[in-house]
Formats: sequence, structure tokens, C-alpha cells
Amino acid sequence: MASFHPVSPLLWLTLISSFLLFLQHHPSNANSLITCHFEKIYTFGNSLTDTGNLIREKPVGAATGYARLPYGETFFKHATGRCSDGRLMIDFIANASGLPFLNPYLKKDAKFRHGVNFAVAGATALPENVLTKLNITNTLTNSSLQVQLDWMSKHLNSASKIKGDCSEKQKTTLFIVGGIGGNDYNFAFQQGRTIPEVQLLVPELVAATKSGVRRVIMSYGAVRVVVPGVLPTGCNPIHLTFFQTNDSSAYDKRGCLKEVNSLVSYHNKKLQEAIQELKREYPDVVIVYSDLERAFLWIFDNAEHLGFDGDSKQKACCGIGGDYNFNYTNLCSSKVPVCPNPNQFISWDGLHLTEAAYKRMAGWLIDDMLPKLQCHA
Repeated sequence: MASFHPVSPLLWLTLISSFLLFLQHHPSNANSLITCHFEKIYTFGNSLTDTGNLIREKPVGAATGYARLPYGETFFKHATGRCSDGRLMIDFIANASGLPFLNPYLKKDAKFRHGVNFAVAGATALPENVLTKLNITNTLTNSSLQVQLDWMSKHLNSASKIKGDCSEKQKTTLFIVGGIGGNDYNFAFQQGRTIPEVQLLVPELVAATKSGVRRVIMSYGAVRVVVPGVLPTGCNPIHLTFFQTNDSSAYDKRGCLKEVNSLVSYHNKKLQEAIQELKREYPDVVIVYSDLERAFLWIFDNAEHLGFDGDSKQKACCGIGGDYNFNYTNLCSSKVPVCPNPNQFISWDGLHLTEAAYKRMAGWLIDDMLPKLQCHA
């Protein structure tokens, strides 16, 4: 007869903790955005959301590495313009809503029955003329949030001529406006601004997002709007490399840059304050803050339990050189090594995340946002 070996209390605690972590933020079919009955999603933003607009912009966008493998290799097996090895959060959100992937606005002859993706990788919250006055140059695109919103006007005007439904309240439409602003900070850093100097941009960036939300409500009839915050980029290989120092006090307990993440937290705090103001201004509109900061840190802090390699949390999967597998002069491309299993990495190319990380973040965000959207069946 086999002998019985009692399980130690510590092991039981570990097993229970792992099980609870597995249950946490894993949307079931019953807890899906399908219950909201969204027929369309309109989204604006940057590389976190772009499904192919930048690579259709000439001459710069079409020449970027995002138009070629290894981008897209994990899921699509070819490059789609997504800044990852596969799908983005917006793809998982669309899927959870029972909708197909959103076509990029600049894709010729695309079908927009279920919404439009206006986001452009590299896009800024501030328009080009404002950045110029601040001596900040966007080297990738001029398609700022304001430009994307102008595209929306053109799209709706065109659609209304065909269907005559432009004046209808968008009761079954989800608008996602935000997650933008990170590039404004990044370009300022690259052009020699210090973190305290960059922090002075926060009020203008938050105001730009707030203005964008107001526009989709007033001009486009939005009744449900999700406003994403900014990711804690102090944990990303690009900033860890750029600001690398021997001063241990510059890093937090995660090994992330304190000042950069403090800037992000300050931005997100001010953005949430702006959202509260908008809620008072438009009490009949559901406006939900999407906490990308908390979602990312949840993944980062529980990386090993979620299937990521704990030793590679701050390293790029596609990259080469240095402590973080990232080099400004040798960015992710077909000539740069790619890790054997991107699903074990959080960072794809040092700037953007892997499909695996985006999938986990999307699950966390859907669980967090669903009750707040007030659209239960």
C-alpha cells in the first residue's frame, strides 16, 4: 500500500496562491464584453493600438521595420503593421466583444462594418504645430490624436451619405480614446529633455486627451468611452538602456526607473482627474478609465506564475546587446536575433510588448472595465 506524505502548509499556501492568481483576471464567456452588445469599436491612439496605419504612410511609415518580419511572426506569420510579434490588446478586446479585428483607416477598400482603427504608431497627443513650438520633433508621423479625430469626421460623413445614420446616438458603439502621450515624452527624452522638464508637458497632454474625449461625445454621439492611461515605461528596455546608471537609488524594487514611472503615475493621476471632470460635464455618458499602468505591473509582478521567464522581464525578445537586450543602433529586424519563445517574454522589441503580454493585459483590463461600462445583458 502506498504511503501517504502530508503536504506542508507552505506548499498548500503556494498552490492556493497560484490557483487564485489563475482565477484572477481571466475573463470567462459569461464575463465577456459580448454582454455589452457592441456592434462597432472606434479607436484612436499610437503603437499600442495601430493595426496597420503607420506602414501605409509614406515615406517613413512604409520604410519602418513594422512592415516586415519578424513583426507579426507569432500569430499572423507576416507583418501587418502591428508593433508586436502578434496581436495587440485591441485585437483581444474586439474578440471579447464578438467582433473581428478592426481594419486600419488607411487600408484601401477595407470593410468598416464593425468599426475603424484610427491609431497610428508613433502618434502624439499634441499636434505637430504645438510640438514645433516646444522644439520637439516627431520623426515617425504627423498623424496626432487631432488628425485621427479629423479622419473620424471624414469617415462618418462618408458613412452617413451611404446609410443616413450619422445623427444616431452611438448606443452600440465603443469609443477608445487615449493611451496616447507616451510618444510625446519619448521624443522629448530623445531630444535631450530631462525628466523634470518633460513633466511640464503633463497638463497639455492630459488636456489634449480630454479634448479628444469631449469631441467624440459632442461631435460623434459617443455614449460609452474608454480612456486608457499610459504604460509604466520605466520598466521597458528602451528607457532602462537610455537612463542606465550605476546609482542604485535610481531604481525601485522591481529594477524599474523610479523617476520615469513617477512621471507616468503623475500623468495617469491627472488623466483620472480630467475624466472625473468629464463625467460631471456629461452625466449621461459612461466614461471609463482603462488602467494600463496597474495591468502592466500586475503582469510584471506575477510574471513567473503567468508563464513568463522571470529573468527576462526587462529584456527584449527581439534585440541584441547590453543588459536589456536592446540597442538603439540595432533595433528589431530580420537581421537581429529573436528569442526562441516570445510567449515567455514581456517585451517584444524593447519598446513594445509581446502578444502574450498584451493578451494578459487585455484580460485584466476587460475584467476591470466590464462592470464600469454599465452594459450587462
